[in-house]
Amino acid sequence: MITAHQLEVRAGARLLMEDVSFRVAAGDKVGLVGRNGAGKTTLTKILSGEALPAGGSVTRSGDIGYLPQDPRTGDPEVLARDRILSARGLDDVVRRLRAAEEQMGSDDSAVAEKAMRRYSRADDEMHAGGGYAAESEAATIAASLGIADRILGQPLRTLSGGQRRRVELARILFSGAEILILDEPTNHLDADSIVWLREFLKAHKGGFIVISHDNELLEATVNKVMHLDANRTAMDIYNMSWKNYLTQRETDEVRRRRERMNAENKAKTLTDQANKMRAKASKAQAAQSMLKRAEKMMSSLEGERATDKVARIKFPAPAPCGKTPITARELSKTYGSLEVFTGVDLAIDKGSRVVILGLNGAGKTTMLRILAGVDQPDTGEVIPGYGLKVGYYAQEHETLDTSRTVLENMQSAAPQLTDVEARSVLGSFLFSGDDAHKSAAVLSGGEKTRLALASLVVSSANVLLLDEPTNNLDPASREEVLAAIRTYEGAIILVTHDEGAVLALEPDRVLLLPDGDEDLWNDGYADLVSLA
Repeated sequence: MITAHQLEVRAGARLLMEDVSFRVAAGDKVGLVGRNGAGKTTLTKILSGEALPAGGSVTRSGDIGYLPQDPRTGDPEVLARDRILSARGLDDVVRRLRAAEEQMGSDDSAVAEKAMRRYSRADDEMHAGGGYAAESEAATIAASLGIADRILGQPLRTLSGGQRRRVELARILFSGAEILILDEPTNHLDADSIVWLREFLKAHKGGFIVISHDNELLEATVNKVMHLDANRTAMDIYNMSWKNYLTQRETDEVRRRRERMNAENKAKTLTDQANKMRAKASKAQAAQSMLKRAEKMMSSLEGERATDKVARIKFPAPAPCGKTPITARELSKTYGSLEVFTGVDLAIDKGSRVVILGLNGAGKTTMLRILAGVDQPDTGEVIPGYGLKVGYYAQEHETLDTSRTVLENMQSAAPQLTDVEARSVLGSFLFSGDDAHKSAAVLSGGEKTRLALASLVVSSANVLLLDEPTNNLDPASREEVLAAIRTYEGAIILVTHDEGAVLALEPDRVLLLPDGDEDLWNDGYADLVSLA
C-alpha cells in the first residue's frame, strides 16, 4: 500500500502540485495522466522512494516494483536472464547451481563431493524461492515481452535501449511486488507484447500506478484515474474506469465554465453597482463591501483548466547538399559472438524517406547510431556526401548532456544562436523562464523529448535520423511531431513502432533488418510496423 499525505511536488523552483493526498492499495489500478511536464514522472519517483517530496509525506507497506522511464540500472556485465531472476534473489542461486553442476563431474572425488553439498544447499534455496517453476515463469514473461532466448544469455551492456527496458519490465513483473509503478511500460513493445501486458495487468491481484498515453491499455486495465493539472497545481481523482473518466472530465469542464461565467456576471454586476455608489460618501462603505463580495466570489471558484499549451514543432529548412548526402556500404555489427546484421548497403538521396523495419533486437537502433557516427561498424563504412548535415534523435535521449541545463544543451546544439534566440526557441517548446535553467537530468521523458526535438529544429540538418520520436508524448504533442515529419523537406530515416508516424512519413523505401534487404515501400509493409 502507498499513502501520500499533503504532498508538495516541485521541479526546481516550479510548483507542480500541492496539498495532494491519496492512497493506492491492492486492487487499485490507477492511470496517472496529465500533459508532458505536469509532474507524472516526478511523482512516481517520489512514490517509489527514488526521490523526496518538497513537502508532505509518503508511507509504503509491502513490496513496490518500480519501472522508470530510463531503466539503465544494474551491473552492465550481468546477463539479462540473471537480471530478471534477481527480482526474487534467484540469480545468485542459479549461478551457484550451474557452477556446482560443472564441478560435480570432476575426476577429483573431494571436489565432486563438495560440489554436491553446494548443489544441495543451492537447490534448497531454489525451492524456497519458488523452485524451478519460478525460473520457467521468468522465461515465459520474457518471451511474452518479445525478449528472445539468445538475448537472455547476453550481458546488459550489449543490449539496445529498448531491449534493456523490456528486461527491466520483465524483472518488475516477475518480482511479485504487491504494488507496481510503471512509467510508460508500452514503450519499445511490439503489438503482441502490448496485448499480453494488458492481460497481465488486468489479472494482477495487487495494485498498480501506470503512466501511459496508450488509451487502449488504460481502457482495458484501470479502475481509478489520477489527473495532474499543471495549470492548477492540483490532482483530480476519479474512482471509475477510463471510459467513464473521459466522460466525467468533460462534464466537469462544462460545469467549471458555467460556474465561472455565472460568477463573472454576478461579480461584474456587483462591481458596476459599487463603482456607482462610491461617488457618494454615505454609500462608500457599502460599495467597498460589494467589491469584497465580488472578489471573494471569484476567488472561491474552482479553477477552470486553462487550454493546454503544445510545443510548436517545425523541423528546419535543410541545408543545401548533393544528390546523395549519405551512403553506407557493407555495414556489419556484432556484439561478442552475436551477429546483429551484416553486409548492409544503403544510399540516402536528397529528400528520400526510408523506414527501417525488423523485430526487436534486429539492429534498428544500432544502424541509426552507426549512420549518426555515434557507433562504428565492425566492417564497412559510412560515406558522407557533399554538404551532409545529420540530425539524430536518439530514443533514450543519449544526445542530451544530463550534467548541463536545458539552455546549455540548446547552446551546445546551436552555438550560433544568441542567448535571446536560444531562449525564444526553448519558449516555443514550453521551456520558459526558470525552466531554461533546469538540469536536463531532472526532466521527464516528455520534456527530454521536447528538448531533443528543439535541438533538431535549430540544426539545419538535411538528413534526420529519428529513433522512436513519438515515445513519451501526449496525444497533442505527438500530432505536432507527425505534422513536422509530414512537412520536412529533407531526407528522413525512421525507426518506430508507431503506425501513425509511418503514415506521416509516407516512405518511399523500406530497409529490412537484420538481412539488410531494401525494397520499395508498399502498403503490405504497414502491417509489420507495430509488430517490428
